[in-house]
Amino acid sequence: MTDPLDKATAKAPPTVGEGCLSRYDPEALGPEDGTEFPDAAQLWETLQKQSPPDDPERKR
Repeated sequence: MTDPLDKATAKAPPTVGEGCLSRYDPEALGPEDGTEFPDAAQLWETLQKQSPPDDPERKR
């Protein structure tokens, strides 16, 4: 088993914005950062169908 702290010391991707608006720079992210999620659209559609019609989160 590898040391779990090895990943904690890995270099984080660059960020854009400051404070509460800070986020990872999408242009700097790649597959090695865990950005591959080919079924995201299907998951989103499934979750939208499961939400009640009057759910305010559904309108986003």
